[in-house]
Amino acid sequence: MIKGIAASSGISIAKAMKKEVIEINIEKREISDITAEQNKFQSAIEKSKVEIQDLVKHTKENIGESEAQVFEAHLMILEDPEVAKRVEEKLQNEKLCIEYLYQTITDEFIEMFMQIPDAYLRERAHDLQDVRDRVIRHLMGIETKDFSNLSSETIIIARDLTPSDTASLDKRHAIGFVTEIGGATSHSAIMARTLEIPAVVGTGNILSQVNDGDMIIIDGDSGAVIVKPTDDEIAEYQKLSQERNEFKKELEKLIGQASKSKDGHEVELAANIGSPNDLEGVIKYDSEGVGLYRTEFLYMDNTAWPTEEEQYQAYKKVAEGLEGKPVVIRTLDIGGDKELSYYDLPEEMNPFLGYRAIRLCLDQPNIFKTQLRAIFRASVHGNIRIMFPMISSVEELRAAKKIVAEVKAELKSENIPYDDKTQLGMMIEIPAAAVISDLLAKEVDFFSLGTNDLIQYTTAVDRMNHKISYLYNPFNPAVIRLINTVIKNGHKEGAWVGMCGETAGNPLLVPLFLAMGLDEFSMSPSSILRARHIIQKHSKAELEAKLPEVLSMATAEEIKAWCESIAK
Repeated sequence: MIKGIAASSGISIAKAMKKEVIEINIEKREISDITAEQNKFQSAIEKSKVEIQDLVKHTKENIGESEAQVFEAHLMILEDPEVAKRVEEKLQNEKLCIEYLYQTITDEFIEMFMQIPDAYLRERAHDLQDVRDRVIRHLMGIETKDFSNLSSETIIIARDLTPSDTASLDKRHAIGFVTEIGGATSHSAIMARTLEIPAVVGTGNILSQVNDGDMIIIDGDSGAVIVKPTDDEIAEYQKLSQERNEFKKELEKLIGQASKSKDGHEVELAANIGSPNDLEGVIKYDSEGVGLYRTEFLYMDNTAWPTEEEQYQAYKKVAEGLEGKPVVIRTLDIGGDKELSYYDLPEEMNPFLGYRAIRLCLDQPNIFKTQLRAIFRASVHGNIRIMFPMISSVEELRAAKKIVAEVKAELKSENIPYDDKTQLGMMIEIPAAAVISDLLAKEVDFFSLGTNDLIQYTTAVDRMNHKISYLYNPFNPAVIRLINTVIKNGHKEGAWVGMCGETAGNPLLVPLFLAMGLDEFSMSPSSILRARHIIQKHSKAELEAKLPEVLSMATAEEIKAWCESIAK
């Protein structure tokens, strides 16, 4: 058995087809005909453009609007004038073959993105690689294996799958894939979850262990891959697959039901989104609202600061799409590791601890006010709540609230309608904020625990550093105690408390957070029905009675073992 990272749920059993690694060896050659190289480059760009446009159309029709945005971004990368300008300058000055120059220039951008700590943003390097490789294949006349028209059920085995590879898979016959590298936040993994086909990534050297036509089993829930399984193993996994499919159908029966414990305690199960296009999944999985709208993608997908009107239309679309259900809009969380092409941020030794989020907004009030005006204008179209990220002190929170008051006064003087009762809240993602949450709770309507950063900061662990990533643990007693403290302090002052980090959807931790009294769990839309199932089968009062026992535990292993015993 080969172990990898479980990237997309489900079990598939089929013959393997390998996507071989094509070694592209580009020689550094001098050229004499600059015009010929320019024409070759333009031809490769045009051919790539046609292919990507076809991918956009195919993806919209077969996967979804949100996923098609990946390839719309590819078009922007392909047509980036800065790249074209640098290619032309180097061609004129160095007179080297176009494929060498293009690879050299794009590799510089790829390396820059690979250094970004944030996993989601680092995936943009793979977008650049995808576009680069497509153009270079056209420059060099290289043909690749086609997975868009398969003759039978197939599991794709690859070093890596680009977003283009995943989007163009034959939906009828590509029933799963396995890659040697990659993570659960990669575009291919996200698309696999959208297509609802099993996927396992990060398996190491599986290409050397599989031949085309080998029978293979992949388990996208456990990350297990079995090459050349026995008849008994096939029968075992067929039975397991049937059981999981039946469980999935049972979960679908929960659509329309309340997220209420056995003893009648009701919570809110919300979704995390990055754009209005994500509403499809929010509705499909019966989310009770949006607990985190990451507005930074509106800025990052732009070539200039988005205008008030652009932002207003995006926020309005989400508010109207939710038909009165709450939507928590996080104000701009940019800076440090999240860069904008049109704004020069300072280089920092520790970007996660640097000039970002609310710190940048308070320093650039005009940018902040533009966003707040757009949010308040959209507030009349639904149930919008505003959340400030990266707050570490009462002073910062009050400064943000002061700017909110100024924006409301401006809108009132201009006779622009807004909801004056719009709730204001903040993320608890810095240990300092958790420690003084009793003071901060007096200033807000709600808290939302951003566990991705809270765990990282509390344990002093860079979760992207593979040498120490094992220390990044949501079951850490310090993290669990901080979460419990924040919930208690929020409730004492009448503030409701949510959680919008990945931990909110962890099935082992949902009962523990229910015991603590967490009011809102915000997660990936596809995790909502499973969380509802867990909540419905537990009694909050019974779990709460066991809470002191958990809070007295000394190790993450003990807490995890307790959670596993509850899950059984």
